[in-house]
Amino acid sequence: MDAIVEAALRKWPHVPHVRGWLGLDARGHWWLRDEAAQAAGPWPASRGSRIEHPALVAFIGRNYAADAHGAWYFQNGPQRVYVELEAAPWVWRVHVGADGGVAVTAHTGAAAAMRSVWLDEHGRVFLDTDLGFGLVHSLDTDAAALALERGAWPAPQTLPFAAMPQRFGYRLSPQRDAG
Repeated sequence: MDAIVEAALRKWPHVPHVRGWLGLDARGHWWLRDEAAQAAGPWPASRGSRIEHPALVAFIGRNYAADAHGAWYFQNGPQRVYVELEAAPWVWRVHVGADGGVAVTAHTGAAAAMRSVWLDEHGRVFLDTDLGFGLVHSLDTDAAALALERGAWPAPQTLPFAAMPQRFGYRLSPQRDAG
């Protein structure tokens, strides 16, 4: 977490949390969901505006974490902004090197070590890593298949998508869950 964020938390420890205003899609993009987007429907059917400013995207990524109940959030100074997730808390980029080594990187830029591979009923590839559970980016499913084919990763296990949040301890919608 950024030092400026930690200082703001100490200065203003009781700022109310925000839900419904930030979303993470299945390709690792952040979305700002203003009142109009929220009124138009639930996430991800109503997305809002994609956040594209590189410094803001990096700031969100550095201050992205989960609470004790598996709800992911962005700590924006003293305010916790809970994130609506389309698929999982992480979106993985996968690169298979010429030497056969496989690199896994989060949508935030953090490197991760893969522990297990999972497939849902839609054929989507998910990885459980040392950072947590996430979806392989759709552009990297070929790289994931190559890693499996070369034996760099263990055989995938299957699990219905609806069972993944409970199995891996995350919440898709902190807004809905809060009532």
